[in-house]
Amino acid sequence: MISEAQFQNELELLIANAIREDIGDGDHSSLACIPASVQGKAKLLVKDNGIIAGVEFAKMIFNYVDASLEVETFIEDGSPVQYGDVVLHVSGTSQSILKAERMVLNSMQRMSAIATKTNSYVKLLEGTNTKILDTRKTTPGFRVAEKWAVKIGGGENHRFALYDMVMLKDNHIDFAGGIGLAIEKTKTYLKETNRDLKIIVEARDLDEVKQIVAAGGVFRILLDNFDYEMTREAVAFIGDASLTESSGNINEDTIRLYAECGVNYISSGALTHSVYNMDLSLKAIE
Repeated sequence: MISEAQFQNELELLIANAIREDIGDGDHSSLACIPASVQGKAKLLVKDNGIIAGVEFAKMIFNYVDASLEVETFIEDGSPVQYGDVVLHVSGTSQSILKAERMVLNSMQRMSAIATKTNSYVKLLEGTNTKILDTRKTTPGFRVAEKWAVKIGGGENHRFALYDMVMLKDNHIDFAGGIGLAIEKTKTYLKETNRDLKIIVEARDLDEVKQIVAAGGVFRILLDNFDYEMTREAVAFIGDASLTESSGNINEDTIRLYAECGVNYISSGALTHSVYNMDLSLKAIE
C-alpha cells in the first residue's frame, strides 16, 4: 500500500484540481452580490440515513479555500447518522464558504455512500475471519477519497494503484505464456529492479490454484468466480501457503456464504462503483 505521505499528497492534489475545476477565474455568482467583508455561518445537514464520511476531508477543503474559515464538528467520521442530524458548522467569509460548498458536498455525499455500503458488508461478515476489500474500480481522480471512505466504513484497502503491488490477472497470465512463467518473470523483474512488492495471482480454476502454490512466493491467491465448493477446496489446498481472496459478482446475498468457505478476504468493486450518494446539504444559518 502507499505511504501516509503519498496518501496525503494524493488528497492535496485532488482538492487543488477539484477547486480549480469548479472556481476557475472566480465564483462570479458570489462576487456579484456578496461583498468580500460579509461574514456568514452554515450548517452541514444530513437528509438521509447511513454512515457519515468525509468530515476530516471537508476540513481540508475548507482550509485550502480559506485558512481563516472555522469548522465546529458535532459528528465524526464513521458515525451513524439519520435525517436531520447536523454534522458541522462552518463560519467565516460568506464568499469562502460558498467557494468550498460544492466540493465539500460532492465529496461527503459520495464518501458517505461508500462508507455506508462498506459498513453493511462488514456487518454481514461479523463472526467470520473474513475482511472486505475494495478494488481499483473507482472514480478517476477521486480514488484516494473513495478508498478513505472504505476504511471509514470498516473495510480494508486493496492495492492503491498499479505501482504499489503486483497483481497478475488472467490477461497477464495469458500474455506471459502461463502462470508459471508469469510468476517467474515477476520475481526476476522485482529482483532486477530492486522492488519490494507483494504478488497477488488470480486463479480461474483449481488447476491454476495448484500451479500458483507450486510456484511459491505469492502473497495472496485470488479465487475469481469460484463457486462455494471450489472455494472450500481451494482454501483447504492452499493452507498456509498464501492468503486467499474471493472475488467476482459477490453481493449481499452471497458474501457471508463465501466467508464461511474460509477465505481471508472478499473484494468487491460494488463498494465504490455501485452506490447512491447520501443526501447532504449546506444551509446558511441566519
